[in-house]
Amino acid sequence: MSSWRNVTINDLGQIITGSTPPTKKTEYYGNEYPFITPTDIEINSRIVHTERFLSQKGYEYNKNRLLPRNAVCVVCIASIGKICMTTVPSVTNQQINSVVVDQQKHDPYFVYYLLSTKTDMLHNVAGGVATPIVNKSTFANLGVCVPPLSTQRKIAAILSTYDDLIENNTRRIKILEDMAQTLYREWFVHFRFPGHENVQMVESPLGPIPQGWKIKRLDEVAQLHRGKSYRSINLVEDGEGLPFLNLKNINREGGFRPDGLKWYDGKFKETQVAASNDIIMALTDVTQDRKVVARSARVPDLGYEKYVFSMDLLKVQPKKSIQSDFLYALLKYSSFAQKLKEFANGTTVLHLSPSHVQASELTLPSDVIRHRYAEITKSVRQQSDLLQNRNVNLRQTRDLLLPKLISGEIDVSELDIDEDIKSN
Repeated sequence: MSSWRNVTINDLGQIITGSTPPTKKTEYYGNEYPFITPTDIEINSRIVHTERFLSQKGYEYNKNRLLPRNAVCVVCIASIGKICMTTVPSVTNQQINSVVVDQQKHDPYFVYYLLSTKTDMLHNVAGGVATPIVNKSTFANLGVCVPPLSTQRKIAAILSTYDDLIENNTRRIKILEDMAQTLYREWFVHFRFPGHENVQMVESPLGPIPQGWKIKRLDEVAQLHRGKSYRSINLVEDGEGLPFLNLKNINREGGFRPDGLKWYDGKFKETQVAASNDIIMALTDVTQDRKVVARSARVPDLGYEKYVFSMDLLKVQPKKSIQSDFLYALLKYSSFAQKLKEFANGTTVLHLSPSHVQASELTLPSDVIRHRYAEITKSVRQQSDLLQNRNVNLRQTRDLLLPKLISGEIDVSELDIDEDIKSN
């Protein structure tokens, strides 16, 4: 530790605060430069995938704010502390301060891990009443402690090993998800299911459908259960009480987020309990962009016997004749959520009434084809759960090591580690 130095974030490299080009000028937006906003940044993910991109004109508007690869981006307004790294030249909005790391003195990946441990410090220095803000000068002048560059690279190499495995597993999960979605769309959207050549199309209230298929309300094929209204006093430390499903467990556009799991110690009804492979749906959206409300997720097998779920969620429990894997695919891959989300209303927080959910109509294929789809995608689900479990374990191990490595409690300076593994 004698070789570690106290510096400021400003000493780590160039600080750049982002900016948003006028949204009314559509020529500023295109498909060339990723435009990073806080909602694009996922907790526990080093890589960011953006919803929007800037055009060449958008780049010229922001060219003094263009970030190179391996810049470290930290959210400093509202959702303070969310963090990612750029993988290609990118631009951020004004809510993000980024560090273009001086790689002659510091390792970008070490800086990423270092700043990922400073969320509490950022919250403590945030100004603003309604919306917490850490301005550029405050951010730049925050003190941190860093080891020599060779030690930084060794720490980064150790922690990156875990994140590289997590990112690889996440890509594999995405491939499996795409396989299930592609098959669903082929069979149930384009109607190219096995034997479709011998089935006539007939008119229905939702448009032409294969003969023998039916139009049903959701409450005809599933039982719907509202979750538990809770108080913050009933949320406890990780691992205490029961795992608690909440809005943060729903990804934007649907799917399950294991890092959103909380823990609950309080009363609940049996109808407010979920288990692995159960389907949950978001009834709330804390933004106005409708990316979460009406979206569904399947609870993966994370090794817990049961979960309590919050009132922001609805458990969609298929009736005995309906295959769970099929119903989840319908809720996630069809236009069901796109149509249902429009019924959500509210000025700051969007709310979707369960009555709108239960009355929503869907197309129900024949039992034979539903069963066949469920059987094919069962192995996809099982492989996805296995990878999710691996990621949970990898994150837990990484998070145990992170503060000990960043603080120097675990000394790696004498370890024989390839220092160049993440230096380029």
